[in-house]
Amino acid sequence: MSSPVIKVENLSKAYQLGKIGTGTISRDIERFWITKVMGKEDPFLKIGETNDRSVKGQSDIVWSLKDINFEINQGEAVGIIGKNGAGKSTLLKLLSRVTGPTTGEIKVKGRIASLLEVGTGFHPELTGKENIYLNGAILGMRKKEITRKLDEIIDFSGVERYIDTPVKRYSSGMYVRLAFAVAAHLESEILIVDEVLAVGDAEFQKKCLGKMGDISKGQGRTVLFVSHNMASVKNICSKGIVLENGQFAFSGHSDAAVDFYTSNKEINSFFKPLHQKTSPKNIKISDITILNRDFKKVERILSGETINIKIKIESSGLKKPIHFGIGIYNQDDVPQFHCSTESLLTPLLTDEAILTIPKWPLIEGNYYINAYLREGKETLDYAQEAIWLTCEKGDFYNTGVLPSWNKGFYCDYEWR
Repeated sequence: MSSPVIKVENLSKAYQLGKIGTGTISRDIERFWITKVMGKEDPFLKIGETNDRSVKGQSDIVWSLKDINFEINQGEAVGIIGKNGAGKSTLLKLLSRVTGPTTGEIKVKGRIASLLEVGTGFHPELTGKENIYLNGAILGMRKKEITRKLDEIIDFSGVERYIDTPVKRYSSGMYVRLAFAVAAHLESEILIVDEVLAVGDAEFQKKCLGKMGDISKGQGRTVLFVSHNMASVKNICSKGIVLENGQFAFSGHSDAAVDFYTSNKEINSFFKPLHQKTSPKNIKISDITILNRDFKKVERILSGETINIKIKIESSGLKKPIHFGIGIYNQDDVPQFHCSTESLLTPLLTDEAILTIPKWPLIEGNYYINAYLREGKETLDYAQEAIWLTCEKGDFYNTGVLPSWNKGFYCDYEWR
């Protein structure tokens, strides 16, 4: 049985919002005396709140992480998943020693190579080649070891033409290519990767995912991977950890962790979009509701049944017709189908639109909806992962029998 290389006990990290300090000199002195001189717990942390970014709290101290406990064994690939603000990046920074914990303890056995953001550990004035040697020295490697890996790193990164150019002139994609190549090839026992691979192109992302799989399975090194791409987590990782508002929500096999995250009741129960692009015209999506054929609100639907998707918008007086559109994605972030008034050439002059799907075609599983509003070629609003819904097995063909093939979608057909 593999021995633990990372052990986290009662780990917590608190941050103070706004200005640093308690607000008065006397309380600052009291805090210093209690924590630094007497060595006791900070009394002001007792009023801290969980890190729910969507609501306004009463305290100016939030717990980005609170009482986290887990162990990771050598050779495991672990996916850390959760919503934005759940504490994933904070956890990786603590494990990488970028910042220290407020309370708790981290025990790490082996050297850590971290890729937390674009160009982590790079000096902008140094060339790509010089930064490879710099990163290796930081990891405690000898020059001979780095030189032995140099050609392999440069070849993997695909930036050979620019390797003697200062990295301040690199694009963000070139930065990521070289940074990942350095972190993956230098001799560290633990590789920590945050959601930075999204910057690279599709070909390089595939290359990186394959390399991380090889690192954990082929080389017996430990990988910690933060991603919102559930398919990547399932493919690479054997274990998953789910964080929610800075707290430990689930730990288990990666498939079970993804299922827990995507079927979480809190996620399904309300519309809470991440507005990625809002125009200056004050027109935005305010609500999305899933309705059955009787126009009653539902969170679960059956394959083959009629559903209605109602989209409401807020505007300061809609003067021109606009296009409504939605995209349906499965829990692995794979697009399933797209419906838009653009294909019908019928923009709508309304603050509420209803899309009717006579027979829901997708198989059982969890799905989410991205929605957008457009006027001509201009995107007025784009709500990502706006609402989740769960599809259960239904009687799509009205025969009581479904094909044994359980992937993709159902469609009407006829045999002759």
